[in-house]
Amino acid sequence: MTATMTHPPQPGAGRQFGLDWLRIGVFILLIFYHTGMFFNTEGWHAKSLNANDAMEPFMWLSSPWRLPLLFLVSGVAMRFLSDKLGSGKFALDRLWRLFPVIVFGMYVIVPPQSYSELRIDGIIEPGWWDFYRQYAGEWAGPWELHTPTWNHLWYVVYLFVYSLLLAPFVPVLRRLAESEPLRAAGRAASRGWVGIAALLCLPLLPFLVVRFTLTEHFPTTHALFDDWANHANSLAMVLIGYFMARNEGVWRSVDRALPVAGGLTAILMTYLFWAYTHIEVALGEPVLLWIARIGRIVFAWTIILTLLGAARRWLNQDGPVRRYLTAAVFPWYILHQTIIVATGFAIRDAGLGVWTEFAIITATTFGGCIIGFEVLRHIPVLRLVMGMKALAPAIAPAPDPDARSTLQKL
Repeated sequence: MTATMTHPPQPGAGRQFGLDWLRIGVFILLIFYHTGMFFNTEGWHAKSLNANDAMEPFMWLSSPWRLPLLFLVSGVAMRFLSDKLGSGKFALDRLWRLFPVIVFGMYVIVPPQSYSELRIDGIIEPGWWDFYRQYAGEWAGPWELHTPTWNHLWYVVYLFVYSLLLAPFVPVLRRLAESEPLRAAGRAASRGWVGIAALLCLPLLPFLVVRFTLTEHFPTTHALFDDWANHANSLAMVLIGYFMARNEGVWRSVDRALPVAGGLTAILMTYLFWAYTHIEVALGEPVLLWIARIGRIVFAWTIILTLLGAARRWLNQDGPVRRYLTAAVFPWYILHQTIIVATGFAIRDAGLGVWTEFAIITATTFGGCIIGFEVLRHIPVLRLVMGMKALAPAIAPAPDPDARSTLQKL
C-alpha cells in the first residue's frame, strides 16, 4: 500500500487511510463546533456576550452524524484490534489506554470548564483552590452542577464502556462477522441496485425505531446511566463498524453507492437547512415536521455513507501529515474544550467584537492543542493520560509497503 494508490484497499488486507482522514476531520470539526457553542444561543459552559443564532443551522446540520461517524470508525478499529489481541488482551488494552484518560480528564482537564461555568453563573466566588477542593473532594459537589464531570469526554467514557461490554463476546462476534450468511449478504450488497438500496435502507431501521421509542422518553444527557436512546444509537454504530470492517462486499457496496448517497445527502441537507431556517413554518405543518424528523435520521446515514465512499476514493493515501494528525488529533480532542471555555471566560467581558473573539479563541485553541501535544508526547506518564502509548513513538513511522497494518487508533 503506497501513497499513490488510487483504488480502495481490500478491507481485510491492511489499513484504510481514508478512515484515518475521516477520524481526523471529525475531531477537527468538533473543535470548530465547540468554538461555535461559545457564540450561539444554546446553553453551554461559557457564552459570549455577542451570542447570536447565525451559525446555528450549520451546527445543527453537523449534529446528526459527527459522533455516529466516530463510533462507526471506532467499531472498525475494535474489529482489527480485537482480532489481533483476542478477547482478554483487548479488554486490558482498552482499560490501559482509555481509563487513565477518563480519570485524568475528569480531575485535571475538565475542572477549568466547571470553574468557568460556575463563575459566569455567579454561583462561586473567585478562588481556584477553594473551588477545586470541593470539585475533587465531594461527589456531586455543593452546587447544582454535578462535579466531578467528564463533559466533552463522554465519547471516551462511552467507548470505554462499550469496549468492556463487548470484549467477552469477541469470539462470538468474530464468528458471526465471518459467517457465510454475512459474507453472502456482503457479496449481494456489492451487486446491482438492490444491494445499494439495502445498504441505504436496512441500517436505518434500528435508528428509526430508537427515534420514535427511546428518544421520546430518554433525551440525550451524556451522563451514562440515563442515556438509553444515545446508547442504542451509539452502540449500534459501533457494531455496524465492527461488522463492516472486514466485509469486502459491504465496502464495495459503499463505493458503488457513493453517487446515490451523495445525491440524497445534498437533497436532505437542503431541506433540513430550509427547515432549520424556517423553524416556525416547519413546526406549524405536521407533514413538514415529520419529513424533517425522518429526514434527519436518513441524512445522518446517507452523509456517513457519502463520507466513507469519498474517503475511500479520494483520501486513501498515506504521508507524514496523516501520520502526524492521526497521532495528534485525539490529544487535541482531549484538550480543546477546556481551552475554548477558559479562553472564552477570560475575554467575554473585554468588550471585543464577535469576530475578534472568534479569532482569539480559534487561534488560542489550535495553538494550545498543537503546543500541548508537542510537549505531552515527550513525557511518558502524560502520554498515557492523553491516550498515547507510553513507550511507543507518538507518531508512527512510514509503513513498510509490504507490512500488514491494522487500525489501532480509537
